[in-house]
Amino acid sequence: MHSSEVNKLKQYIAKIENLEVEKNEIQEHISDVYAEAKSEGFDTKIMKRIIKIKKMRPRDRENEDMLLDTYMMALGLVPNDSEESDAS
Repeated sequence: MHSSEVNKLKQYIAKIENLEVEKNEIQEHISDVYAEAKSEGFDTKIMKRIIKIKKMRPRDRENEDMLLDTYMMALGLVPNDSEESDAS
């Protein structure tokens, strides 16, 4: 490698290391917010799920919901429509 390439590589590594430090600091702040919410009685698992859902595209969320329903019905965790009508 030429010395200019080595210098560029060192700059990129330094930038990434600095960003990793910032990322860790931000993650600590996020954890603090979750801890505060939990101390006020909020369910942080549900909050995390909501944040994940909000990031999803509507079509992806619909597909995930459909698969979740399908799997839950297959495992007998929720009755499917035909089972409900048989019970009537």
